Amino acid sequence: MAITALPPDTDADIARVTEALAMITPRWNVRIMLALSGPPLRYSELAAKVSWLQNGQLHPKLKALCDAGLVERTEHTARHVTYGHTERGVALLPVLPMIVTWAEEHLETADRPLPAIEQIEDSLTLLTRRHAAAILWVLKSSGEVSGRALARIVMPSSDWTNVYPPLRQLVADGLVDTEGIGWPYRLSAAGDGLSPVLGALSAWSAGQPLNHAGQHPVWGHPQAKPAPRPWVSSPSWPAPAALPQARTGESSQAWHSRDLFSHATTARPKAVIQAGGPRR
Repeated sequence: MAITALPPDTDADIARVTEALAMITPRWNVRIMLALSGPPLRYSELAAKVSWLQNGQLHPKLKALCDAGLVERTEHTARHVTYGHTERGVALLPVLPMIVTWAEEHLETADRPLPAIEQIEDSLTLLTRRHAAAILWVLKSSGEVSGRALARIVMPSSDWTNVYPPLRQLVADGLVDTEGIGWPYRLSAAGDGLSPVLGALSAWSAGQPLNHAGQHPVWGHPQAKPAPRPWVSSPSWPAPAALPQARTGESSQAWHSRDLFSHATTARPKAVIQAGGPRR
């Protein structure tokens, strides 16, 4: 069933990427995926790696990741059960460094650099806003678009004014720009900078190698955009012990031997902005 007024192939592409994001965005899912990097683990071994989770929290998270096809449960004997990545889960891991690369350029923090795992979690929060993927797709492919035109494409069966709450949120998040009420909307530099991430998620969700991201009909063609409008990330959660970093595999994004649970040692200067931004 179509969710937008876009061509069927594009509509299906957006739906697949939205579903992929929904698999990994729930709280702690990325950390559990990273904790499973390496040989399969018994439940107790995994629980020790994610010890900040309270009793009863890990099992439903594992079940959801198994149901999503990212983690597999292997019963060797009645008392020997292990958990590890599926091939699909392994193939998804290289997207995480891409998100960190984007976050280091466009995600702003008021007081200190964030650990990379928190940059990933905050970035995923932005990408899973309601209608965010469809709006970003339309703006990337069409350039400047009015709110009414966006509504006809993104939510054709809804009142057109319903497009403004998600648009205002994307503007506040720094992914979309506009000159003000009545003016058209366009991707910001940060929104356009998501091209490698969304292109890779599209390739992964279609069962293609991540290096096909550059061939994506929408996200494979970077465009020059205005200067970014950085946003302030949410307060940090306690980071767990260091875990193995994800490999980039066939990804074209460079990954510089960073621990995903510690921030980069060299911080880039950023503009000073007022506190605010998304909250988990």
